[in-house]
Amino acid sequence: MTSKPPLPLDPAGFHLDPRKGLARQLYHALRERILDGRMASRMRLPVSRELAETLGVSRNTVVRAYDQLYAEGYVEGRIGDGTYVAELGSGVPASTPPVLQARAPEWLRARLQAYGPGAPPAGPPRAFRLGLPALDLFPFDIWSRLQAQFWRASSLDQLGYGDPAGDPRLREMVAAYLRNGRGLRCSPEQVVITSGAQQAISLCTQLLLQAGDSVAVENPCYRAAAQTFAVAGACLRGVAVDEDGLDTRQLAALHDCRLVYVTPSHQYPSGVTLSLARRLELLDWAEREDAWIIEDDYDGEYRYSGAPLAPLASLDRQGRVLYVGTFSKVLFPALRLGYLVVPPALVEPLAQLRTLAMRHSEVGTQAVLAEFIARGHFQRHIRRMRQAARSRRDALLRNWPAKEAGVMLPPIHAGLHVCVPLPSLARERELLDKAAAIGIELSALSDYCLPPGPVRAGLVLGFAGIDELQIGHALENLRRAWR
Repeated sequence: MTSKPPLPLDPAGFHLDPRKGLARQLYHALRERILDGRMASRMRLPVSRELAETLGVSRNTVVRAYDQLYAEGYVEGRIGDGTYVAELGSGVPASTPPVLQARAPEWLRARLQAYGPGAPPAGPPRAFRLGLPALDLFPFDIWSRLQAQFWRASSLDQLGYGDPAGDPRLREMVAAYLRNGRGLRCSPEQVVITSGAQQAISLCTQLLLQAGDSVAVENPCYRAAAQTFAVAGACLRGVAVDEDGLDTRQLAALHDCRLVYVTPSHQYPSGVTLSLARRLELLDWAEREDAWIIEDDYDGEYRYSGAPLAPLASLDRQGRVLYVGTFSKVLFPALRLGYLVVPPALVEPLAQLRTLAMRHSEVGTQAVLAEFIARGHFQRHIRRMRQAARSRRDALLRNWPAKEAGVMLPPIHAGLHVCVPLPSLARERELLDKAAAIGIELSALSDYCLPPGPVRAGLVLGFAGIDELQIGHALENLRRAWR
């Protein structure tokens, strides 16, 4: 009795899990062998019945795997002569797939790394993480009820593509809030809804800058904005920040800037406020130089004495200010909704750019937020968040380990973080390392400083993301660590 000729394909290395899709597993196994060269071009594959018997699977399983390989061009059939590996040319890798060898362009890597990590850390709130409001106070019951109402009664026209500039009703609600709550006169037509403040900054960059243009930024500065400008090929020009905010005298000495980025209500990260005199000088500079101003009002709702400050844009009479707002600091960052208020002529090009990037924000979330504002929940929530942030600020001021840190906390009049100046970079590193060793998250002021300017030492702490009890425990742990 003659034995069967050996299969042209050695099945010893096949490991198929019967709990999963057998045909898909077999397809991947064969595809991998074709790509890494173990199955050479023009090699004949076993007939489906023989391979099925050898592997202990049904013939249909093998046929489906072969059909997928045939559809994607890895194999080809010869009538009356079986199935063969297709001639794939020299592009087939010898071992490692090319996706594992690819590297980002060096110029992009350099621009991304030049100004430090821009992405905030993920995970639950902890002491003393920056950028987080009192997430524990969000009215989930109200939000879920409004969301359920929307999806029960949504119309078909809301399920197609939406307006790239944003849901019309949400734009109307944002404009009304800014007029009544922030003193910024604007129309709904000037509002563009974005996926948070970061996309708003990116859209402004695409609209206003070309590679090689100079951008003036505060120094120290918001790193994610600096990275956005750098990736666009802009030349960053750091302008010093003092107790009155951006030094407009230094700015006036720069004659080649098309754009300045500022955080006037609560400078990030130093926490100072741009004085009225400096605001007027900044607007004069923009008019004189035919330049633009991006105003990032990321936490302007948080003012602990009196009403929130009116935005810089409320003083603009020449249409030079592009105002960036966000819901991340009063609702929650994962919502990923923000907005731009811009001169009317810029709305259409910004909407077109947003169409290219992501079409529009998710329609249901926009509609729910519009209803949340319309019913008064938003303003009530802001008041509650402001009271909570004030209470948490007071807990930080009351328990701060001044003796162990060697420095008092400065007054905190606004915002969700505080900057604590230190005498040296060595002291900054010492305090940071000891805090990190006990799981407490502090940020270094030096990381926000732009080269080649002077580097300032200090600690930057967010205080609103955890409650008063947690703040007290964290500061007691810091006191022991720093002692």
